[in-house]
Amino acid sequence: MNRRLKSILFDLDGTLTDPKEGITRCVEYALNKFGIEVAHLDLLLPYIGPPLYDSFVQIQGLPEEQAAQAVIYYRERYSTIGMFENSVIPGIPQLLEALQGMGYTLYVATSKPTVFAEEILRYYGLDGYFKHVAGSNLDGTRSKKREVIQYVLDQNAIAPEEALMIGDREHDIIGAKGCGVASVGVLFGYGSEEELSSSGADYMASTVEEIQEIIARIP
Repeated sequence: MNRRLKSILFDLDGTLTDPKEGITRCVEYALNKFGIEVAHLDLLLPYIGPPLYDSFVQIQGLPEEQAAQAVIYYRERYSTIGMFENSVIPGIPQLLEALQGMGYTLYVATSKPTVFAEEILRYYGLDGYFKHVAGSNLDGTRSKKREVIQYVLDQNAIAPEEALMIGDREHDIIGAKGCGVASVGVLFGYGSEEELSSSGADYMASTVEEIQEIIARIP
């Protein structure tokens, strides 16, 4: 069996870019529509990474119908302002450049709707590094990370043992495991070391530079 690593999948939020301001302000905007006040935007950091609808249900405790409406409110602000309240994590363009130079094919697998992910990558000049950008659909389907990763594998005829998923939250690691893909948990995003190790990350990177070192060691 050819075990050689060929394809590298990246999460977007907290892995390629730091979306803290945009996401937390848009969640606050949505919650305010229900008369819910937020004491500090940092309280909304757990919303970065997981599917949005799930977070409104699990973190805020909104009933299903209100959670669906909250996603609509969130997107009102996100589609015009929030997606650009974002910044590329330092060192990421250099990493992507280096990995391309080493012959790897790069992909994005995110729970964020594909249309937003594509626009963000274009806006920050990262789109040219990726063969395929996959996210969720605006109707809420394909929002689970496992579904997104599987979609990338299927659409690009990638064997799981030839792929690597890089992300900052447990959803990235659990989703990769569910697809038979090895994973790197990054500690410069929004998941803790405990979260990433307990969900079964195969490797752990404290810095962007460490990602390249880890990849260079993988057969």
